[in-house]
Amino acid sequence: MLTGRCYCGDLRYEAEGDPVLKAQCHCRECQYISGGGPNYFMLIPKDGFRYTKGTPKNFARPDLPHPVTREFCRTCGTHILTRLIGREQVVLKVGTLDDPSTAYGAPRIAIYTVDRQPFHIVADGLPLFERLPPR
Repeated sequence: MLTGRCYCGDLRYEAEGDPVLKAQCHCRECQYISGGGPNYFMLIPKDGFRYTKGTPKNFARPDLPHPVTREFCRTCGTHILTRLIGREQVVLKVGTLDDPSTAYGAPRIAIYTVDRQPFHIVADGLPLFERLPPR
């Protein structure tokens, strides 16, 4: 069982189920959300995720035909989760885990490196993908 929270503690969650993917994303959208760096995340089963305290604020860009929905703390703004259309998994932000070093460990791949900034660090030997890896 994974547990985590936002910065201020108004949102708490639990997540059950094995991660499908552990990665770092360099896309421009993640750079906006993270403040400039890559986004470290785990793709986990959506049915195993639940908030145990609080209700998040949701945001989906109205100008996109198929936007993702991002969930944030309405008090401190911490981005917790991204819900993807048509996927059985959700994107959980690793920095919100109570114990990221144990639960996450390290990314297995780096995605959207087409948008990678010169100051982004990628571990030696980590598989890189300009966009998404083949399924």
